[in-house]
Amino acid sequence: MAFGRREALHKGCSLAGIILAPSKSLAQVIQDEPVDLAVFNAVRSSARSTINSSIPGILPIKDPPPFLSIRGGINGKSIIKIPRVGYSFYKTEANQAERCMALALRAGVRHFDVGTLYGSNSEIGIALEKYLNLGLDGIDYSAEKPELLSILDEARLGGEKHALVTASRGLTQGAYPIPTGSAGRRGRRESLFISHKLSNSEQSTKRIQVRRAVKAQIAALGCKYLDMVSIHSPLTDRDRRLETYAALLELCDAGFVKSVGVANYGIGPLSEIKEAGFDLPSVNQLELSPFNTHQDIVSWCKENGVALGCSAWSKLSSNDGPQEQWSVIADIAKRKGMTKAQVLVRWSLQKGYICVPRSASISKIERIAIAENSYGGVNPSDNSFILSDDEMSVIDGLNVNWKAGKLGRRDGWIDEDVTGDQWDPTDHFN
Repeated sequence: MAFGRREALHKGCSLAGIILAPSKSLAQVIQDEPVDLAVFNAVRSSARSTINSSIPGILPIKDPPPFLSIRGGINGKSIIKIPRVGYSFYKTEANQAERCMALALRAGVRHFDVGTLYGSNSEIGIALEKYLNLGLDGIDYSAEKPELLSILDEARLGGEKHALVTASRGLTQGAYPIPTGSAGRRGRRESLFISHKLSNSEQSTKRIQVRRAVKAQIAALGCKYLDMVSIHSPLTDRDRRLETYAALLELCDAGFVKSVGVANYGIGPLSEIKEAGFDLPSVNQLELSPFNTHQDIVSWCKENGVALGCSAWSKLSSNDGPQEQWSVIADIAKRKGMTKAQVLVRWSLQKGYICVPRSASISKIERIAIAENSYGGVNPSDNSFILSDDEMSVIDGLNVNWKAGKLGRRDGWIDEDVTGDQWDPTDHFN
């Protein structure tokens, strides 16, 4: 007999000698006392559904719909939808975060990549609360120039239109989330995907500390639950990684989190999750670009049904990169009337990845980039941004294993962690 995750939790508690009173919620049980997953891990494994095993995780597609199916849900057997294009708050100053959130919402972005290390959740929560209460009508855009608002609106409406086009071809179900005030607070919250990353210092062998850290960020954002919580990097040790991961699964069982992911994980840390008998992560987000394709990790994730996310990579987040390869991207961009960033977003989408580019709000170029790099921004009505098979092949040939140490990215680690140009977090395993 196969159990759902909720039933598995009850069954496992019974095996452990823990009796759940009918009046006591699972959330309260987990708040009061952590359940030892080792006791009922075998029961949990029997709860994995054939639906989950059938999720491809990575499926290249020339014209992808706005959402990707990933593992998730309170009972562990559900499929949840993650917007393929999001917005990352990596390197966004806290004093810009509220404005960036407001502009991204106006551009139709519904997937937000946040993290403890980014230090901006409270500021993001201000714009988020206004949106949840009244939709876009609740956000004051009077200080923004009409030209910018027009560009943002065009991207949002373009994304909605393209979503309907893909739906008409049977590529997706349902319409693009409606951003007006008519949807209701619950409907607006359900239309968003908020993905939070837990810092290395928050990893712990004491699960109650992990749970408290996550709940503190939920409170800061004011969003009641998180659609995904990921471990920001593997740069701790096996015990902390696995206990932290187990705590996140407990939060998923209790409904505080809808799915569990990891970031910057190589095959070693990914395999230890599998060997421990835990459900595999829904998403592995890493520095994935044409310049560092991580083919070994991509293959592992594809074989195991783990979706891949491109973090705010390369010149979308840093000053360095392989100049010869960038010139190839620039040539394609010029020929198609795109920006280089848009070429990279299209490449990631057509590879079947999730993409969370970043920008800021200080300059006009940065503000416009929020619209340009959105789902609507890379899907014009004439489909002229679709990369041909030949163009994809050329971009795929740009790999030079451009490691994080050379790139200069510090997303989940600090300068002291980096040992040289060839250092990369995905190589860490101890």
